[in-house]
Amino acid sequence: MGGAYMAVDQTIGGSLESKGPGDVGDPTSGRLRFMIGLMLVSSFVVILNETIMSVAIPKLIVELDVTASAAQWLTTGFLLTMTVVIPMTGIILQRFTTRAVFTAAMTAFSLGTFLAASATGFPMILVGRVVQACGTALMFPLLVTTVLTAVPAARRGRAMGFIAIVTAVAPAVGPTFAGLVLAVLPWRWLFLSVLPIALACLALGVVFVRNVGSTRHVGFDGFSILLSSSGFGGLIYGLSSFGEGGGHTVVPPVVPMVVGLACMVAFVIRQVRLQQRDAALLDMRPFGRRPFVAGVTVLVVCMAALFGNLILLPIYLQNVRGMTVLEAGLLLLPGGLTMGLIAPAVGRVFDRFGPRPLVVPGTVLIACALASTATYDASTGVGVVASVHIVLSVGVGLVLTPAMTSALGCLDTSLYSHGSAIVNTLQQFAGAAGTALFVTVMSSVAAASAAAGMPEVDAELAGIRTAFVWGACIAATAVLAACFLSSPDDEARTLSPHENDVHGIRG
Repeated sequence: MGGAYMAVDQTIGGSLESKGPGDVGDPTSGRLRFMIGLMLVSSFVVILNETIMSVAIPKLIVELDVTASAAQWLTTGFLLTMTVVIPMTGIILQRFTTRAVFTAAMTAFSLGTFLAASATGFPMILVGRVVQACGTALMFPLLVTTVLTAVPAARRGRAMGFIAIVTAVAPAVGPTFAGLVLAVLPWRWLFLSVLPIALACLALGVVFVRNVGSTRHVGFDGFSILLSSSGFGGLIYGLSSFGEGGGHTVVPPVVPMVVGLACMVAFVIRQVRLQQRDAALLDMRPFGRRPFVAGVTVLVVCMAALFGNLILLPIYLQNVRGMTVLEAGLLLLPGGLTMGLIAPAVGRVFDRFGPRPLVVPGTVLIACALASTATYDASTGVGVVASVHIVLSVGVGLVLTPAMTSALGCLDTSLYSHGSAIVNTLQQFAGAAGTALFVTVMSSVAAASAAAGMPEVDAELAGIRTAFVWGACIAATAVLAACFLSSPDDEARTLSPHENDVHGIRG
């Protein structure tokens, strides 16, 4: 936590108007620097839990005597809860104070972690994961909105660089962390090792977190919540069903996907109507900004590639190369650390030169790295695999901070919370879509190859290579979207005088 504090200490500057008793005043104060550092650490801890269960599922299947399809709900249930709650954060962050949302988020996460750690059976673990996800869904949008509000535009890239560490590194190191824990301790320690940190963050937050910005009374539209939950939930459930079982489930994955798509269309239509009287659950006006659309497109493609790679590469390392879970996790660790190391520098370059000089080469690196993985065979050197994964991680690191900052930085301050909710929701959707695409392509090709008489390992390798070819082609589309990105300063010059005032830009 001290490292996060010291890094943020060098980043925040400028001024922030105090909004009332208990609010944060000067952002150069130690209190605000510590508060954002605390939010960074808290967000890292909660997002880490998105991916720690993947390597624990085989052990839980045996110890809890559940089926593989049931055990997968520890991941699917977490993801579903995230996609249901995140769209509501646009309203929540406007209606409730920074301190109240932080306290609620870390309380929910801590409670869910305790429930899972003390579970006597599978249902209680699943309930714990759902409660954990509620806290996670609140925490990250709160961090992004706080930074956008408190940090001046000239320093925003550096601050968002630290957020990129949370976005990319936490999910990447989750399997490694889980592998290390499970190598020496029972599965409960996946939760027990996190609980003290979560409780410490909660206690510090009660003391040090103050309110940034102002609140206003905004009504919750119940029908919008129902449409959002059904839409995002149906799409994520359908995609996850494809990824988990190659489409062989009790309910065909296409059914919840069609229902989810219909609900999403109805949801968008309703939000466009409600936003005319400033009552939308998730305001659609950010999509009226070209930099926002371009930035979101790049983020969606890159997060799909990242999560697809995170699910497929360990399968290659373990099933084709014969590595253990711990060995595979350790091989992937340098890539996650690389993203963390370059993030602050990427933020500084963004502040000076804007997004395109970073995002265009970053998307090219991602596409090239995925194309390289399509050439792997059973004899590919471990050093080659690790190097290509580092190249992929560098590409993702070059993309995340500039794309997210460009997308959100072009918005009016009144739309920060809605823009953050949209970005985070679509990132979760992209992760599920990437996982489903990679796994479904791999499974289909492997099954066809095995039916043609190919040995099992060779058939699985053929499926993995084909999936990476698809991933490389999709990643290549992000290069085109990257060309439409613009810096917040460029966008500011196109705003009307009134909009400039909203952004806090003068002269």
